[in-house]
Amino acid sequence: MTTTEMIDGPDTARDKSKGAEKTASLYRMAMPGHLCPFGLKSLSMLQRKGYKVDDNLLTSRDDVDAFLQAHDVETTPQTFIDGDRIGGYTELKKHFGYRVLGDDDTTYTPVIAIFASTALMALAIVLNLYDGFPVLTWLKWFFATSMVALAIQKLQDVGGFVNGFLGYDLLAQRYVPYGYAYPFAELYAGLGMMGLIGTGSTLIWLVAPVGIFIGSIGGWSVFKAVYIDKRELTCACVGGGSNVPLGFISLTENMVMLGMGIWMLAEQILR
Repeated sequence: MTTTEMIDGPDTARDKSKGAEKTASLYRMAMPGHLCPFGLKSLSMLQRKGYKVDDNLLTSRDDVDAFLQAHDVETTPQTFIDGDRIGGYTELKKHFGYRVLGDDDTTYTPVIAIFASTALMALAIVLNLYDGFPVLTWLKWFFATSMVALAIQKLQDVGGFVNGFLGYDLLAQRYVPYGYAYPFAELYAGLGMMGLIGTGSTLIWLVAPVGIFIGSIGGWSVFKAVYIDKRELTCACVGGGSNVPLGFISLTENMVMLGMGIWMLAEQILR
């Protein structure tokens, strides 16, 4: 019997997904050199939804090719429920009502994850190093760690960041190397502020002006692009390939850098 003959045809796959219980039939790659992550995610989702799963493993390249040909599909995994072919993992998510982002869809999830993490990080630092809970000190740590976290996101793919940044930053549009320097300047300012919080050191004069400079230019660039020119862009604040919309969050990032720099300089002057 050939590999093609051993692969379930469309009718068989649909029949195996029928039953009195909640039944599904899943076909996924499980080869020695490759265990398909989307197949495992599909299996997990079906099980969480209470389905009894007929789990069919495609253990060789010949099996995969024969399955694709028999079912006239281009990818695996493939899920069948109640006699209907649902499709791959993305289609399965849609079937169960989960949101699936399209190429043009935007989301705030990346920045929410970053700011929630840095807020908790700042909380841990303050509770460990200070008596009580000095709110203003927590804010300083929150702002500084957020700057560092956002800089790290950009530094993962500086070229990709610059591609998005050039879409709206006024200085980078005039002088492209500024775009490449921006993530390093943000990291420098964030780390410098973390190291100088509460010290009263005059070294703040080497750090705060950098945050003020990039924050003021960035803030005006975002404000002009979004609120004056009414452009719909994605923000490069979390790195290249971002699907975070340019707007209030992006403006906040720049205002944080500007405000943090002014705040720490004012404290130094008033000492």
